[in-house]
Amino acid sequence: MFVEYIVGFSGLIASALFIYGLKAMSSPVTAVSGIVTAGYGMIFVVAATFLNLLNVSDAVRPHLLVNIGLGVLALILGGAWAGLRGRSVQMTAMPQMVALFNGMGGGSAACLAAVELLSDQPTSPLHLSITVIGALIGCISLTGSIIAWAKLDGRMKKPVRFKGQRLFNGLLFLASVILGAAAILYYGTPTGAPLRDLFFLAALLFGVCMTLPIGGADMPVVISLYNAFTGLAVGLEGYVMGNPALMIAGMVVGSAGTLLTVLMAKAMNRSLTNVLFSNFGETSSASAEGPQGEMKSAEPSDAATTMRYASSVIIVPGYGLAVAQAQQKLYEFVKILVANGVDVKFAIHPVAGRMPGHMNVLLAEAGVPYDMIYDMDDINDSFASTDVALIIGANDVVNPSARTDKSSPIYGMPILNADKAREVFVIKRGQGVGYSGVENPLFFQKNTTMVYGDAQAVLSKMVEAVKALGTN
Repeated sequence: MFVEYIVGFSGLIASALFIYGLKAMSSPVTAVSGIVTAGYGMIFVVAATFLNLLNVSDAVRPHLLVNIGLGVLALILGGAWAGLRGRSVQMTAMPQMVALFNGMGGGSAACLAAVELLSDQPTSPLHLSITVIGALIGCISLTGSIIAWAKLDGRMKKPVRFKGQRLFNGLLFLASVILGAAAILYYGTPTGAPLRDLFFLAALLFGVCMTLPIGGADMPVVISLYNAFTGLAVGLEGYVMGNPALMIAGMVVGSAGTLLTVLMAKAMNRSLTNVLFSNFGETSSASAEGPQGEMKSAEPSDAATTMRYASSVIIVPGYGLAVAQAQQKLYEFVKILVANGVDVKFAIHPVAGRMPGHMNVLLAEAGVPYDMIYDMDDINDSFASTDVALIIGANDVVNPSARTDKSSPIYGMPILNADKAREVFVIKRGQGVGYSGVENPLFFQKNTTMVYGDAQAVLSKMVEAVKALGTN
């Protein structure tokens, strides 16, 4: 009885730490402390799990040492691998690591459901139904996240689409639901075992098929969606196991992931239904041709000189900045501009980069003050009165086609109004299109000048140029 009280109290403490940690993560100022706080909550959960092993039945007691040994081994292997990857991962690989770790959470929930269904112990239909629903969502999150990881990591270059794909996916999902219901109906019978196995196979396959047709430009929404799925699956399996901490953690993550998914979909002007049931990310051949004309270019020193003598500059970071690992050099350039009286701000689009918050993390890593970083809604009106907009490795989030070209796949997507600045400089490797495959007419505008080259090399030259000009 004493052990039960300790375990229950540990779950209460862990739940409070999870909620507080998640709240702290909502601000970049307190995000790190929030992650650490939630980590302490996880320690409480793990400790309570091991403590609960002392409260097992006599039938299970002979296997106690084996269970503890397997648990410790899993902690050592999983903790060592995750710690190593977390310390060594490059900023450009952060989105795929998040997708992979999120998939592992969904897979864990599915494994918990599998253990419950394999036990064949007498239980209620409600208990079984929740177990199967959690298993279905967990399996979809696992394999879907793995496909998302492959797309983000460049292992899958293009979406996989075929005629009748939506119908096939719909039938596959229906088959998963029917097999799950049959596994519940025949639970504990010889017929139930193959139905259960077929259910898991169908659910895992649906996760793959659901993600294959999605374009890479829409991965921020996909990551948020599968994050919500994982949280929901964990919460359901927490109910099955009678673990309050797992239930609360799952519900908090699931609700936060759902809210983030809605916000990401809104930022791309897509409904959640469109995200779930259509091939969003498709490009049209009409818009692929893009605008006609020539792009004018300039040397990094010329662009730097213009910004050095400007009154205001808004910088739009994109994935190209992360690829070049040029955030430190960018902030060095910004500090020189600020020291010479230039008003510098950063504009962040909600889906810039490859995952939600990617650019915020990138700039924070370089030490950029939080009060210099603005969300799209807070800064968009400022572009029209800004001397210079500097775009680094961004494309789709500043594409004016989203406002005017109804044939464009990004039509209607809210964008940063960088094209309305008096002068625009774009640091870009070459004349290629963005992640969505859509040409950007901004690059052909009269007030736009391209600065070609790797962002790290270009910014280094710009720093040298403004240093040579001296200070006021």
